[in-house]
Amino acid sequence: MALVKKGSRLITVDGTAYRWRLRGRPTYDQGLVQSPLTYAVEHAETPGTTLVITTNQPHPSNWLGTQGSPVLPAQVADSIRTALTAGWTPESFGSPFHLDQSAGFVSPW
Repeated sequence: MALVKKGSRLITVDGTAYRWRLRGRPTYDQGLVQSPLTYAVEHAETPGTTLVITTNQPHPSNWLGTQGSPVLPAQVADSIRTALTAGWTPESFGSPFHLDQSAGFVSPW
């Protein structure tokens, strides 16, 4: 399933264009800081398998006011490189590829 283009950003990593998107509003668990921030990445020209990255920080728009930091393009690029090394094939179809980088996330509950 392709990402919604509205609100997505383009990034070029090692000569390949990708589109990434952070959900604007947190999910219920993210709003309560019970689960960490996630965002999605796909190949920009021929979307196939979506990469879903779970970070180790809370969603910046959480409802409890817990401090979250923005996702920077350098972090997205590093995550894409890590996922490619781990076996993500962005142009082939299949189930979403999950990259868990949530080590160190601590819920206040």
